[in-house]
Amino acid sequence: MRKILWRLWPVVGALAALLLADTAHAQKKTLVVALNQDPDILDPTLARTYVGRIVFSQICEKLYEIDETLKIHPQLAADLPAITDGGRTVTIKLRAGVKFNDGTPMDAESVKLSLDRHRTLAGSNRASELAPVEAVEVVDPLTVRLRLKAPFSPLLAQLTDRAGMPLSPAALKKLGDKFGTAPVCVGPWQFAERVAQDRIVVERSPHYFAPAQAKFDKVVFRIIVDDNVRLANLRSGDIDVMHMVSPTDATAIKKEGKFELSSVTGLGYDGITINLRNKIGKLNPPGDLGTPLANDPRVREAFELSIDREALNQVAWDGLFTPGCTPIPPISIFFDKSRKCPTRDVARAKKLLADAGLAGGYSFELTIVNNPRQRRVGEVIQQMAREAGLNVTLRPQEFASALKDDDDGKLQAFLIGWSGRVDPDGNIHQNQTCKGSLNATLACDERVDALLNKAREVSDVNQRRGLYREAIDLFTARRNNIYIYHQNYIVAFPKSLKGYQAVPDGLIRIKGTSWN
Repeated sequence: MRKILWRLWPVVGALAALLLADTAHAQKKTLVVALNQDPDILDPTLARTYVGRIVFSQICEKLYEIDETLKIHPQLAADLPAITDGGRTVTIKLRAGVKFNDGTPMDAESVKLSLDRHRTLAGSNRASELAPVEAVEVVDPLTVRLRLKAPFSPLLAQLTDRAGMPLSPAALKKLGDKFGTAPVCVGPWQFAERVAQDRIVVERSPHYFAPAQAKFDKVVFRIIVDDNVRLANLRSGDIDVMHMVSPTDATAIKKEGKFELSSVTGLGYDGITINLRNKIGKLNPPGDLGTPLANDPRVREAFELSIDREALNQVAWDGLFTPGCTPIPPISIFFDKSRKCPTRDVARAKKLLADAGLAGGYSFELTIVNNPRQRRVGEVIQQMAREAGLNVTLRPQEFASALKDDDDGKLQAFLIGWSGRVDPDGNIHQNQTCKGSLNATLACDERVDALLNKAREVSDVNQRRGLYREAIDLFTARRNNIYIYHQNYIVAFPKSLKGYQAVPDGLIRIKGTSWN
C-alpha cells in the first residue's frame, strides 16, 4: 500500500496544486482592467471619452442598453417606450425598486432631473443629443413623458448611452458642479477612488437591484498608456483584462494559448479633426484663424489626398482595421455601399497646394494622443504628407488635456477617434451641425443642419440613408473631419474568466462575468 501511495504522490501533488491555483483564482475578488487612456471627467452630462464610457458601464446604467446584435432593450426602463402624437410624445415606464448607489430611490422625479440636466446644463455634451426634447414631465412615480418639438428617430439609441443615465438627485445637490469627482448613479458597482493617470476603483454596490450579477468586490481600472507595458502586465497576471489590444500583438497572444481574445468591429471611426473657426473656445463666436489650413479647402483636400488609407491600415494595424471615409461604419444598416473613398493622389495634392499659393510647401501641427498607437499612425501620416509638400509636425499630448485644448481652440489638427453609436445620428449630428455640442471646429453649413435634422424626424431607413448621403457629401467636402478608418475592438483576458460578451460599441462590460 505504501508503495502504491508513494507512486501516486506526484499525481496527487499535481492535482492539489492545480486545485489550489483554481481556488485562488476563484477567490480573487478584485478584477483589474487596464485602459489605454485616462478618462476625462466622470460626469455623464459633461464626459466625452470612450474610456470614460467603459467606467460608466459598471457604475452608471442607462434607461436602455444594446446587445451584441445591436438590438435595443430596457435596462433601467421597464419596457420599450410608447410613442404617440405622431412621434412627438414618448412615454417611458421605469423599473420598480431601483435605488441609486447612495440608497436614494430612482423614480420619475430623479429621471426628469437627470434628463433636464443633460439637456440644459452649460457645457453639456448631451445637449445636442437631446435637443429635440422640449420638456420632460412626471406622469406618476414610475413614468416619465418626453415632449418633443418634432419626431426624433434616434431618441431610443441616445438613451442607450450617457444621455440615458439617471443621476442621484442627492449627490447632485450635495456636489453640484463637482459631481464628476464622485459620481453616483445606478450600477452593480459604485465609485470609490480615482488617482489621475493611475487608477479608478469601483466597489460592489449594496443597493443594486440584481446583486448576483456583480461577482467581484472591486473592479480596478489601471491607466497604462503603453501597449507593451499593458501586455507585459497581462502576461505577468498583474492585470486581468487588457483593453485595446493592438492588432500587432493579437496574433502573438493567441498563439500563447493562455488567453481569450475578443474582437468586434466597432460602431465608430478614427480620423483627423481640423479646426476651421474655433479661435477662443467652442462656446464663443467663431473667428478667423488666419491659416491656409483653416481658410482654404484646397489645402485640406491636398492633405487628404496625401493619405493612403489602405497602406496606413497595413502598416499601422496589420490590415486588421477597416479603411473608411465617412462616420458610418460598414456594420451599420445605414452604411452607403456605393461610396468610394478618395485614393491617394500626390500629384493632385501638389497642384492644389500650388493653386493655393503654397507651391513651396506648407507646415502645420497635428496633435496626437501620447501613446504608441497614435504615434505610429501619426508618423505614417506625417511621412505620406511630406511627399505631397506638407510638413506635418506631430505634437504628442495627454488625452484629456488635448480634448480641452481642442475645445478651447488651441489645436490646428487633432488625430482622434469616436467610439460610435448604434444610430448614425450619434456619430454625426453633435460633431457636424453648427451648434453641435462636440463641434470644436465651429464649421457651419445650414444645408448640413437641415439634412441632419430631417434625418432625425423620419423613421424610414432608406429615406434616412439618402439624407445622410447628401449631408456626408457636403461635410466631407469641407473636411473639418477627415475620416480614415474604423477600429476593431480587441480585448484579452485569461481563459478562466467566463461570461464576457463583446458588443460593437467596444465597451467592456464586467457585469455577469466571473472566474470559472
